Amino acid sequence: MHLRLISWFFIILNFMEYIGSQNASRGRRQRRMHPNVSQGCQGGCATCSDYNGCLSCKPRLFFVLERIGMKQIGVCLSSCPSGYYGTRYPDINKCTKCKADCDTCFNKNFCTKCKSGFYLHLGKCLDNCPEGLEANNHTMECVNIVHCEVSEWNPWSPCTKKGKTCGFKRGTETRVREIMQHPSAKGNLCPPTNETRKCTVQRKKCQKGERGKKGRERKRKKPNKGESKEAIPDSKGLESSKETPEQRENKQQQKKRKVQDKQQKSGIEVTLAEGLTSVSQRTQPTPCRRRYL
Repeated sequence: MHLRLISWFFIILNFMEYIGSQNASRGRRQRRMHPNVSQGCQGGCATCSDYNGCLSCKPRLFFVLERIGMKQIGVCLSSCPSGYYGTRYPDINKCTKCKADCDTCFNKNFCTKCKSGFYLHLGKCLDNCPEGLEANNHTMECVNIVHCEVSEWNPWSPCTKKGKTCGFKRGTETRVREIMQHPSAKGNLCPPTNETRKCTVQRKKCQKGERGKKGRERKRKKPNKGESKEAIPDSKGLESSKETPEQRENKQQQKKRKVQDKQQKSGIEVTLAEGLTSVSQRTQPTPCRRRYL
């Protein structure tokens, strides 16, 4: 009985020594793989190395390798930098680089922004846009072609000539329309936005205040009939006519004389007509009467 207990004791002792040796060898292997592993890491690193930077990240952070010269250092970030997209795995979250022509991307096959010289279309970066689309150099995207759109014509304007609406028979009238949508680079150009045509109106005299500036100047320069031709230049360089009281009296006397002359002429004509009629009656031969014996 005692021998059995002693044998069991030695067996347990040997087993414990074997387990201790296995743990020691495992620790040595880990130290050989990461010779400078430190547990007091900063910047979101769960484990780190003095030479390689972060080796693993804390939860929800992305692990990305940054190149510094010929050396790569691990960094833990809350979001992936430009040119990378994030992928979450059960053991680690990694940032993977986008395609060469992508500036930013959502995943490996879907770009959200292209590098210079490429145009974005349906998540891909293209050298030239497909048929039916055109390149927008501002957004660097392939967009639909936009054609010009205009509104309906407005009503025709009143018939005018040299800025006036009276004193003429033939003039011109116009109508306009507005541009509702400007065209893109490859879109159809806008049609004319104004039209002019000849028009005919019933000629009428201009009322006071409707005459143009030229008409007023002509009226000032040309005196009416019977007025004095003497003109006095005013401050604006135009000539304006003025009459003296003597000239007015002379005009009135001239008008009276003209009336009297007309009356005298009409009286002479009447007397002449009466005299002619009387003379014609006197000179008219009387019918001869034949006497029969």
